[in-house]
Amino acid sequence: MNQQQKTRRTTDCGGADHRWHRRMFLEGACGGLAASAASFSGLFSIPAFGQSMRQTAKRCIMLWLCGAPSQFETWDPKPRTRTSGPFRSIPTCLPGVHISELMPKCATILDRMAIIRSMSTKPSEHFEGIDMLTRGHAPRPPFQRPILGSVLAQQLGQLDSAVPQFVLLDPCPEGNEFKSFKAGNWAGWLGAEYAPVRAGGTYGISNIQRPDEINDIDHADRLALRRFLGRKFENDSKSAAAASYNAIFERVDGLMSCAPLFDLNALPEIDKQKYGPGAFGLHVLQARHLIENGCASVMVANGMPWDCHVLNHELYQMLVPELDRVIYHLITDLQDRGLLDNTLVIMMGEFGRTPWLNDARGRDHYPNAWSLALAGCGIRPGVVYGATDPEGFTVSENPVDQGRLFATIFSALGIDPHQPYELPDDFPEFRRVENQAEPVREVLL
Repeated sequence: MNQQQKTRRTTDCGGADHRWHRRMFLEGACGGLAASAASFSGLFSIPAFGQSMRQTAKRCIMLWLCGAPSQFETWDPKPRTRTSGPFRSIPTCLPGVHISELMPKCATILDRMAIIRSMSTKPSEHFEGIDMLTRGHAPRPPFQRPILGSVLAQQLGQLDSAVPQFVLLDPCPEGNEFKSFKAGNWAGWLGAEYAPVRAGGTYGISNIQRPDEINDIDHADRLALRRFLGRKFENDSKSAAAASYNAIFERVDGLMSCAPLFDLNALPEIDKQKYGPGAFGLHVLQARHLIENGCASVMVANGMPWDCHVLNHELYQMLVPELDRVIYHLITDLQDRGLLDNTLVIMMGEFGRTPWLNDARGRDHYPNAWSLALAGCGIRPGVVYGATDPEGFTVSENPVDQGRLFATIFSALGIDPHQPYELPDDFPEFRRVENQAEPVREVLL
């Protein structure tokens, strides 16, 4: 029974004059939007329709390895060279292809993935690298490009879904030392409705429970009145800011109804054991759960553990096996659930690490030549694209920059990478991918 039915049962004694509840009047005054949303939500309440949409809707999970992982201890090892470190390479299920011995589980599923070993970008500091590699282009002040997850929420999301369409899961939801992961203008010119819902740490969203003293009808009355007045002010003032505030209120109302999706305690213990016990693994499990239940885009960050300026080899013996296990279970679970073909998985950081070790036996920032991995929707499995020289100093074959990467991501998800954004007249032209950058077609189906 929906809320409107509950309200009618409470207030309707059978006479026609009692069928106009004040909340219904206010909802009607807001125009056809509420009616269309209700019918849309009704479709998703039909089990067969909802299951079909979950199986066919395109979505994306980005594993953001904040701090920038070393390519030498992951996807592009250089064994028996002066840059290799102590770790060996191991064969994979792809003939002739080796990856780090720290990733034995991924070695068994590399035929479901694509590796790009020839990333070459410019920014060498975290803030600039994160900004570039999450937005796809260098800043162009005063205009703020939307982050990738916001664009995907707009293009792939369901406008009237109570489930947030872009979620950022971060063990430090209050923001870490790098301001890229503090509250900011994530959605850029797309507006607040496409900004991420940010969660993490406690694996839930706080402050979204209705106070006990407010019953269902009173809450619905307040919401309808706020919606009516907010929409009226937005329409009268033609204010983009008012539209953003209204979008945020609608999102909070939706979050109250889907809060259980963020409750890890409700997930099977066997899943938590597979992905955990670390925060990163549990957040990836949470991302899988959100995607299964209607979220279009989830970005999972993991603090800054990959920024290993000291004791690189010792720290990577702990970091990489966890990453290996988590990637393996995510890709295997998505495939077993029939979701991998429609879910793009991106595994990357903001740059790579130096071929040499510094005086503290760490690897420093290195954007010149690094690696990332893709799997799932639109990606040709079993491809290793590009190469670096024998010691990993430079890209020797098929360089890929952030423009080509974003063109590849959009193309894999069936989005035109060169489509201009619809912007106000006082904006210059912006496209999803600038300079007609071409996708890496060799990794696309």
